[in-house]
Amino acid sequence: MEDVMFLMNSLWTMVAAILVIFMIGGFILLEAGSTRMKNAGHVAGKTIFTFGLASLVFWAVGYGFIFGSDANFFVGMSDFFYSGKLALDAAVDTSVFFVFQLAFAGIAVTIALGGFAERAKFSAYVIFTILFGIIVYPVIAHWIWGGGWLAEHGKQDFAGSTVVHLTGAMAALAATMLLKPRIGRFNKDGSSNNLAGHNQVYTALGVLILWVGWFGFNAGSTVSVDAAFFGFVALNTALAAAAGVVAATLISWVALGKPDIPTVLNGALAGLVAITASCAFVDVWASVVIGFIAGILVFYSARFFEKKKIDDPIYALSVHGAAGVWGTLSTGFFTTPELASVGKPGLFYGGGFDQLGVQLMGVVACGLFAFVVSYAILFIMKKVMGGIRVTEEEEIMGLDMSEHGSYGYPEQMIVEDSKI
Repeated sequence: MEDVMFLMNSLWTMVAAILVIFMIGGFILLEAGSTRMKNAGHVAGKTIFTFGLASLVFWAVGYGFIFGSDANFFVGMSDFFYSGKLALDAAVDTSVFFVFQLAFAGIAVTIALGGFAERAKFSAYVIFTILFGIIVYPVIAHWIWGGGWLAEHGKQDFAGSTVVHLTGAMAALAATMLLKPRIGRFNKDGSSNNLAGHNQVYTALGVLILWVGWFGFNAGSTVSVDAAFFGFVALNTALAAAAGVVAATLISWVALGKPDIPTVLNGALAGLVAITASCAFVDVWASVVIGFIAGILVFYSARFFEKKKIDDPIYALSVHGAAGVWGTLSTGFFTTPELASVGKPGLFYGGGFDQLGVQLMGVVACGLFAFVVSYAILFIMKKVMGGIRVTEEEEIMGLDMSEHGSYGYPEQMIVEDSKI
């Protein structure tokens, strides 16, 4: 019977890993659709490349830093260049678990690189992907998932609202601040211009792929088929996403007079990000509340960042940052005594402010670490490389041509060039 459970756990976790990796396809469509046509090939190609590069970095050091033994305050110190050796006493095949965790690391850096959109040199993606995978993501993942100090405090983050989403968003914030806004995004008087993405159908399909992939992200984090608990996690995930998209649609309709399509799409993602921390800890009704609040939050946070003249083309700060914070804090309110496999029950279930305090501490510590270290990395890169942003001429030309020498839409763009 134990052998059967081992095989079933391993099979389920492998399927979940594939779903999470397929989310990269969702990010390609989401980012390409949310940016302009002249950068579409660049967005698609760099996303595939950086996922591959992040995978190698995770194999070399990331996995060991997160889950290795002989740990210091920041990281573990074993299992580098992971060999794939089978741990006979594990509940799931360790190679399968490695691939599953590799997928999460790749998603985190993909979110972070959203802050580079339409203005960063390809070389900046290369160097930052390596350094983020060595000294940013593994530290936070070790603190929470690898038995670090936040795990010892009972920090609740079942599938990564903090570890993956907030970490990626804070790195994206550092990038947007150092790269400055895209040409034409803001006027001298402080007003803003909408540099609309070229394909809302791509964006919508990207969101759908991410929604489906999220069942691997959240339900797969059970890494077990025991009692089919993954079904409960999937249910919470589905309802939070649904509540997020409905809330975002309603709030944009009320505030703008018409339902805004980018807000509708971001609402679904915000609901998914928010429930990622709490999906295994809260009752079903709470998942709806968590997703609904996230949908409203993503609308107003996007406008807040715009007023602060922070140029965030794919809404990484609102979707992954603001919703990631809310999702992390939500367990401090809604975690039930029966589901508190980590930490304590939430405020609404007689747990007092203890768990909420731990969640808040985790948000502050991880958010600051991710932002400060990412900012330092990018600041040093900027000085050493003579800049991490393309020239004004290259940005106007588009990164497809300036960085790669070819167009993502060659027929369309060649026709446009001929008219100039």
